[in-house]
Amino acid sequence: MSACLRPSLLPAPPPAPTWRSSLLFGVSSFSRKLITRASSTTSTTTMSDAAARELKEGIAEFYDESSSLWEDIWGDHMHHGFYEPDSSVSVSDHRAAQVRMIEETLRFAGVSEDPTKRPKNVVDVGCGIGGSSRYLAKKFGAKCQGITLSPVQAQRANALAAARGLADKVSFQVGDALQQPFPDGQFDLVWSMESGEHMPDKSKFVSELARVTAPAGTIIIVTWCHRDLAPSEESLQPWEQELLKKICDAYYLPAWCSTADYVKLLQSLSLEDIKAEDWSQNVAPFWPAVIHSALTWKGFTSLLRTGKLSILCCWNLYVISYNYLDISAKRLNITSWIS
Repeated sequence: MSACLRPSLLPAPPPAPTWRSSLLFGVSSFSRKLITRASSTTSTTTMSDAAARELKEGIAEFYDESSSLWEDIWGDHMHHGFYEPDSSVSVSDHRAAQVRMIEETLRFAGVSEDPTKRPKNVVDVGCGIGGSSRYLAKKFGAKCQGITLSPVQAQRANALAAARGLADKVSFQVGDALQQPFPDGQFDLVWSMESGEHMPDKSKFVSELARVTAPAGTIIIVTWCHRDLAPSEESLQPWEQELLKKICDAYYLPAWCSTADYVKLLQSLSLEDIKAEDWSQNVAPFWPAVIHSALTWKGFTSLLRTGKLSILCCWNLYVISYNYLDISAKRLNITSWIS
């Protein structure tokens, strides 16, 4: 589900940019096993310390305000659903698709369900309200710890764990993915489900994931990426940069990178069995569903109960989609609710 469709699939931009977001929205899934734990590496930060602090505060405030809205409409999980390409999807299937995303991610990474090999200690980096952690704890009987920048999310995640009898298995705290509050080599499964796109320093992010992973452990990153550049390209096309800026402004995201950039970062560490996969088409039906949910009466009334950041985000998402999606495109399955 990655935002990086292959360059060979990209025609010249049409006069009316009606299809671009279908090329750029999405998630790339990465998996790698840590055979020997790598020492942390230092990279050049892509923004000033002041800008990074402002970004971090903005992310925390955004999720403090918007998490209750997302939970009210979508439930436990704050990530994409996974669908078969070009499938016809009913509204009731979207929550099930979010669970499929977890299962497909585990399958892709080759995480064993064998009681002697399955993960026992898991960290959920960018845990939201703890949906993945609770799912993994129940599935594997593992101990899970989650970190988020949002105090509201951490509090809600702990409350949900207690309500579902999992307080002895999962716990959540406010923590920075770039400075994780854990010792070296603590976790045999390091899980990052759609949080990497918020990281201003991708190299430090990946290094921290590797630092907390136990020898022979597995790191899984599912994250938003832009497409890989062609050998003749030095940057994305201006129209692509313009679209990504709109997305970044709406969701408190720093600069994006490509799948290839992530692979290079992973290769620079002592990691083995690195693999990546493009899941763009597998998540395409989810974006229209998110927009649709905001246009329902339940979505509207829930939105009014949140803060101005959530309202602004939903408005920006609608504007982006109106300008860049082909509203009548049957391949995105949106004609039924937009008309």
